[in-house]
Amino acid sequence: MTAATGTARWTRGASFREMWRDLAPVGRHSGTGGYRRYAWTDADADCRAWFAGQARARGLVCETDRNGNQWAWLGTAPPAGTEPGSAVVTGSHLDSVPDGGAFDGPLGIVSAFAALDELLARGARPARPLAVANFADEEGARFGLACAGSRLATGGLTPSAARELRDADGTTLARAMERAGHDPEGIGPDPERLSRIGTFVELHIEQGRTLARTGDAVGVASAIWPHGRWRFDFRGEANHAGTTLLADRRDPMLTFAHTVLAAREQAARAGALATFGKTAVEPNGVNAIASLVRGWLDSRAADEETLAAVVTAIERAAAERGERDGVTVGVTRESFTPVVEFGHALRDRITALLGGARVLPTGAGHDAGVLSAEVPAAMLFVRNPTGVSHSPAETADEDDCLAGVTALADVLEGLACP
Repeated sequence: MTAATGTARWTRGASFREMWRDLAPVGRHSGTGGYRRYAWTDADADCRAWFAGQARARGLVCETDRNGNQWAWLGTAPPAGTEPGSAVVTGSHLDSVPDGGAFDGPLGIVSAFAALDELLARGARPARPLAVANFADEEGARFGLACAGSRLATGGLTPSAARELRDADGTTLARAMERAGHDPEGIGPDPERLSRIGTFVELHIEQGRTLARTGDAVGVASAIWPHGRWRFDFRGEANHAGTTLLADRRDPMLTFAHTVLAAREQAARAGALATFGKTAVEPNGVNAIASLVRGWLDSRAADEETLAAVVTAIERAAAERGERDGVTVGVTRESFTPVVEFGHALRDRITALLGGARVLPTGAGHDAGVLSAEVPAAMLFVRNPTGVSHSPAETADEDDCLAGVTALADVLEGLACP
């Protein structure tokens, strides 16, 4: 180990631990221990302030684009005349699912700053523009649509549709952005900015146990499974729970329950995934038969044909049971992301830079997957010993996190330095 390497290793560990400590309390719920960092809330503002502070501490130029995504540039932000496809960008997101874990998203941001620290401590001097990015509203926890910031930038989400997205309280995305001091009229595709990016690399905790089983601390993504969200509306008849005969009921909860079981059965048959994780009930009274049950289905599969077949089978099961129960069933597809096959040339180059790292697919969506439609993108995964994610129990060993930092620094050096 050279002296430069030893200095870099010490800097890496110190800066990673300090950032992790400072970010940890932001948006953490005292009762559950989970994180509630929802888009365009006070917790989100605190996360953004933390990001900007980290950029300033390193002399980086921090800017927020029209869609609320943050960029911290080494040196100066690439001007409009910057050579297309020259910049190397890394990063992830800071928002969370309801009561989410500490690592999903933030690990990629903290590791990006720490990797930059290590890269410069090695004495490396990037020949390409280099930036750390924090993408807005990746989880979609508040407004129901994942990766809103990157979808807007790439044109995958229209400004008019985005502005009308609503949270559980009926607040539109446009209104929430205004309250947070961001102009919603300016949101939309950002081809000029994207054209300057030659490579985007996102580091993320693995949301599964492949690396835990293989014994690898870090892996490289091959593909993201196609996935989507569907809203099922089960409409019956509200009535008194204590006086209405079972035979006289039109209870949408029965149809919903049957559909949940059908989703599990169909997914198991197809080797896919199907989850009802969010519901809304009206009138939502203990002593009242529901008039409406809304359930949101998240489904994923290795290929689009299998995914379509699973969702169709679930819809059919819901409709058949609804007819028996006197309940009408409506299904609305709220989002869909096709399979993302990361570019083989970039994937293979990164794998080689990491000495032949393991390559693995994932069923989770990411900003890197959205951006891959417009710019060359890749992902690194850090081992998750339990496989648990989207939960306060989500965790990763510090040694594995630091291995991820070094891997990301190696990749940035290989891509951005002469």
